[in-house]
Amino acid sequence: VQLQASGGGLVQAGGSLRLSCAASVRTFNASVVAWFRQIPGKEREFVAAIVWKGSSTHYSDSVKGRFTISRDNSKNMAYLQMNSLKPEDTAVYNCAVGRVNYVRDYERFEFRGQGTQVTVSS
Repeated sequence: VQLQASGGGLVQAGGSLRLSCAASVRTFNASVVAWFRQIPGKEREFVAAIVWKGSSTHYSDSVKGRFTISRDNSKNMAYLQMNSLKPEDTAVYNCAVGRVNYVRDYERFEFRGQGTQVTVSS
């Protein structure tokens, strides 16, 4: 398994969750890591991305100010801290790794892992 997301679960609105992405990708340290989410029947949505040194991050407008993406290159790990969760954040979240210039396009990422379910109750 090259990418494994974990940390999802059921949480009440206003609560927090921290997702983790474990990568066994040789080029992890030189790659962009991104989180995407998908609701069944809807298109996959970009959530957040972080460049290889962690010096630059990108967020969708819907999560900006509530979610924080981070990475630990020494452990080949990435994280998504999700605060002030809303019912509309309910989705399957997965991480993606790749050497991309445009971070919001899921199909451009070389490595794309299985997702973890996040459910936010109202």
